[in-house]
Parts: sequence; structure tokens; C-alpha cells
Amino acid sequence: MSDNKQKGQKGEDIACEYLINAGYEIKKRNFHFGREGEIDIIAEKDNYLVFVEVKFRTNNSYGDPLESITPKKAKTLQRAAEGYMYVNKFHDKPCRIDVIIVDFRNSESAINHIENAVY
Repeated sequence: MSDNKQKGQKGEDIACEYLINAGYEIKKRNFHFGREGEIDIIAEKDNYLVFVEVKFRTNNSYGDPLESITPKKAKTLQRAAEGYMYVNKFHDKPCRIDVIIVDFRNSESAINHIENAVY
């Protein structure tokens, strides 16, 4: 496994632990819908299906994590989420797309959970 994949996996593991501690139930990880894209984590809380994009940073080389959610990336996340809903026949289930930033750029780690980050 490449170093970037290992870091990404670590970030997703930390995000899952955070979500579980916040009362979410993890439904699926790394959901792929054809070529439409991937959802890092799919969770559920309070009858909401929550699609989570995880951004993990250990340095400033790639800039601000939120800036990486471009309009193109947002569309990819939306299509993958729609694919999950279609495959699982969730026609009327409320859902949203969140972003979790796992930030290890400073001496202390920080987690920033942004609900409804992508409309």
C-alpha cells in the first residue's frame, strides 16, 4: 500500500472513530459507483444517511483541505451518493454530504466536521 493510501486510510479510521463516538452508525466505507466516484464513509444518524468525504492533512503541501472540494469534486460526490441511494433503493430517505477534516499539521491533532458541506 502506498504512503498516501496509508495516510488516507488512517484519516478515514480516525473519522470513523469520531463519528461512532458522536452517535453515528457506520454503514459502508469506500463505496464506489462505477466511474462516478467514491464515498469515503457512509453513516447514519437520526434517520439521516450521511455521505462523508474525509480530508487528511499532515502538512501544508496541498493547501487548505476545504479548497480541495472543488465544484467538480462536489458533483462527483453527489453522483456517487445518488448511486448509493439508487442501488439500495432509498428513494425518500433524507441525506446530506459532510466533510471531515483530520488535521495533523500542528502538534495537536484536530477534527473539523462540516455538516452539509456539499449541497
